[in-house]
Amino acid sequence: MLVFAAETSCDETSICLMENSSIVEHITFSQEIHKIHGGVVPELASRSHLEKIQIMTNELFSRKNIDPNEIDVFSATCGPGLIGSLLVGSTFTKSLAISFQKPFIPINHLEGHILSTSFNSDIKFPSLVLLLTGGHTQVYLMKDERNIELLGQSIDDAIGEAFDKCGKIMGLNYPAGPEIDQLAREGDPDEFDFPIPKVEGLDVSYSGLKTAFINLIHKNQSKNPNFIDENLNDLCASIQKSLVTVIMNKISLAKEKYNLKRVVLGGGVAANSEVRRILDEKAKQEQWEVFLPPFQYTTDNAAMIGIVGYLKLMVKKWGTMNQSVSARLSIS
Repeated sequence: MLVFAAETSCDETSICLMENSSIVEHITFSQEIHKIHGGVVPELASRSHLEKIQIMTNELFSRKNIDPNEIDVFSATCGPGLIGSLLVGSTFTKSLAISFQKPFIPINHLEGHILSTSFNSDIKFPSLVLLLTGGHTQVYLMKDERNIELLGQSIDDAIGEAFDKCGKIMGLNYPAGPEIDQLAREGDPDEFDFPIPKVEGLDVSYSGLKTAFINLIHKNQSKNPNFIDENLNDLCASIQKSLVTVIMNKISLAKEKYNLKRVVLGGGVAANSEVRRILDEKAKQEQWEVFLPPFQYTTDNAAMIGIVGYLKLMVKKWGTMNQSVSARLSIS
């Protein structure tokens, strides 16, 4: 079975062709223009998707000498994400489905991140899920691929957003997470101490921690204008440790509450070395079974949309052509 998938929820234009659960061809274009603005500009993102998606699709079909009539189903991200960007990918993919008289399957972007782990190994059930992205920080209980229950989430900033905001005040480029991770490797994570927010249950909060970091910067810069340059590695290591500790405390709590030692990691922050180090440590010392996505499929990509499309195809869970997009879409 051939599945076409498109992902345009934010600032990556990505398309993929799957044969069953295997990737046949995958093309992604990352929009660099947003770096100069310090964050994603929605209008620029949607314009770029419009310029690229047709060209990239033609290239994909040409590379593999694929006749679009051979494709069994067309799938695209329909949320959550930026409305304009979502509309480009979903409308384009629906037009292909209509043209070739094939089914269309709308895909939840978050499900894609969660199931991207299956490119490395088959997920065992039940499992806890740790979803860490620029817009979401969530803990789920996954009983199987189609039965996913939200247990807790950030009540304000997502972890990826907190990384970016802390990076911005240090003068780092957007997105700041990977650069903070790199600089932290040469720093002392215990040089600066930040309060770990206490939130009941499995919800988390990052706004207070982010504010404490910004206040530390402002206070010390007023005394020493070179404070950031002189302490950059230590600042990165310390804030990374604190940001990751917040969510790791919650996944440990979930593990005890649900008596589970299986953890599925998904989302762009799944590439963070501190997150992976702690989970690896848990696996060795406490016999956790950890399922990690390949590094190349941690950020937004159409391959993760394709794998969800294939799973829905297997159970004949079609969408309709009047399926709308949504900036805020939960897993159901």
